[in-house]
Amino acid sequence: MHPILNIAVKAARRAGTIINRASLDLERVQVSAKQPNDFVTEVDRAAEQAIIDVIREAYPEHAILAEETGDTAGAGSSEVQWIIDPLDGTTNFIHGFPQYAVSIAMAERGVIQHAVIYDPSRNELFTASRGSGAFLNDRRIRVSKRIRMNESLIGTGFPFKTMQHMDAYLNMFRELSEKTAGLRRPGAAALDLAYVACGRTEGFFEIGLLPWDMAAGTLLVSEAGGLVSDFSGEAAYLATGNLVAGAPKIFGQLLPIIQSHKTPELSA
Repeated sequence: MHPILNIAVKAARRAGTIINRASLDLERVQVSAKQPNDFVTEVDRAAEQAIIDVIREAYPEHAILAEETGDTAGAGSSEVQWIIDPLDGTTNFIHGFPQYAVSIAMAERGVIQHAVIYDPSRNELFTASRGSGAFLNDRRIRVSKRIRMNESLIGTGFPFKTMQHMDAYLNMFRELSEKTAGLRRPGAAALDLAYVACGRTEGFFEIGLLPWDMAAGTLLVSEAGGLVSDFSGEAAYLATGNLVAGAPKIFGQLLPIIQSHKTPELSA
């Protein structure tokens, strides 16, 4: 395992320990709203600090982009940036719904090189390094071999923070409901992408994601043999927040359906 990936795994496991400990007594967890339907807890902040501490100890010069603390520059203008979501699926966590994860990615000159997604409630550790494949608990994973849309399970996320794209999204949802074996909305985009990577779902799409929601997951999917793009079929998803991912044959059928319902605002 690459030394940088080792540090990412160490950081993710340390955050996972904090999350698991807090999950045993959720009534004591303090919750505040960042904006409507967008929550943060003391657990998010403690987990994020634990991750940053591990990274800083090993690589003090690296820059860090983290969900709760924002853009934390390293010592100097580093070409390396860590992109962190300490608890993706906070709303699930608050409710005791066991679908949440730690997501850590490392990018060099804007290209994601290493990724870890850790599900502490199931002790599932997804890892990937560019060019070296994707793994779940040290076993190689591949995207699904299914090629028919009507046999495929597709993950998604509702555009819950802003309702401006809800009509376009519901049109996508309606058509895919008719053409797939089912749609699933578990509520943590990082895990949704990890599930595409290991073949539990055949595809995934969402509107309005943030970089830390998808940075690690997109590398997992591509290293597991899948395809990832924005709604225009390009690679600008980290900037646009609009994402389609899937096994190659399903991606090729999923993207045109998404594109047929996108509005001008969703051109990317």
